[in-house]
Amino acid sequence: MALRETKERINSVKGTLKITTAMKFVASSKLHKAQNAIEAMIPYQQALSQVFQSLGSGKFKLEGKQGGKVAIVAMASNTSLCGTFNASVLKAALEQVEKYPEAEIYAIGRRMAEPLAKAGHPSVGDFTALMAKPDYGQASALADRLRSAFQDGAYSKVILVYNHFASFVSQQVKVESFLPFEVPVKEKDDLEDEFIVEPGAEEIANRLLPEVLRLKIYTTLLDSSAAENAARTIAMQTASDNAQDLLNELTLEYNKARQQKITNEILDLIGGSQQ
Repeated sequence: MALRETKERINSVKGTLKITTAMKFVASSKLHKAQNAIEAMIPYQQALSQVFQSLGSGKFKLEGKQGGKVAIVAMASNTSLCGTFNASVLKAALEQVEKYPEAEIYAIGRRMAEPLAKAGHPSVGDFTALMAKPDYGQASALADRLRSAFQDGAYSKVILVYNHFASFVSQQVKVESFLPFEVPVKEKDDLEDEFIVEPGAEEIANRLLPEVLRLKIYTTLLDSSAAENAARTIAMQTASDNAQDLLNELTLEYNKARQQKITNEILDLIGGSQQ
C-alpha cells in the first residue's frame, strides 16, 4: 500500500474511532439514567406489591373473556449498532407470532416494527416515541388501552416480549404474561405488615390494579432501554478497541514504508555521488 493511501486510511480510522468513542459515552450516560429511574421505582413497586398481598393474596384477579385475540407487545430499539440486542428479541417476537398467527402486534421501536411489517405482521400503531424516551404518561396510556381491550373481550391474553437488563454484560430476552393478572401469593416468610383499608379491600384493589399495570409497562420500557444502552456501550467499546488495533497496525506499516522510502532516497543520493 502506498504511503498516501496508508495515510488516508489512518485518518479514516481515526475519524471512526472518535465516533465510536463518542457513541460509547452517550450510551453509557443513557444507561445510567435508565438504571437510576428503575432504582427510583423499585421501592414504590415493592410497597405496592406488599399492599396487594396484604389485601388478599391470590384473591384479586383481572380475567378477560374467552375467544379474544392475543396481543403481543414487543420491544426493541429505534436504532442499530447495539450488537445482537435487536436480533435476539425479534427472534423471540417472531416465535410468539408463529404461535399466535392472529395476534395483534404492538411493536415498540423501529427495529421491531419494520421487520415485523415486512414479515406481514404490521403494528397496530406507531410507538416509536415510547422507546426513544420512555415516558410514564405514554406508558400509562398504552397500559390502559391494553387493559380496556382485555376487559372488553377483544383480547384473551397480552404478552410482553423484551430484553431484560440482567447485568452490564448480560441482556436476557423475556417473554412474560401481562394479562390476565393475578396478585402473587404472599410467602410465609414475608413481613407480617398488615394494612387497615377503607372502604374495603376489594375496592382498594380495584383502584390500585390499573396503577400496577401502568407501572409494569413503564418499568419494562426502562428495563429494555437499559439493556439496549448496555449492549450499545459494549458494542461501541469493542468497535473502538478494534479501531485502535487497526490504527496501530496501519501506523506501524506507515512508519516502515516511510523509513524504507527515506532509505531508498539516501541510497540513490549515495549512488549518484559516486558516479
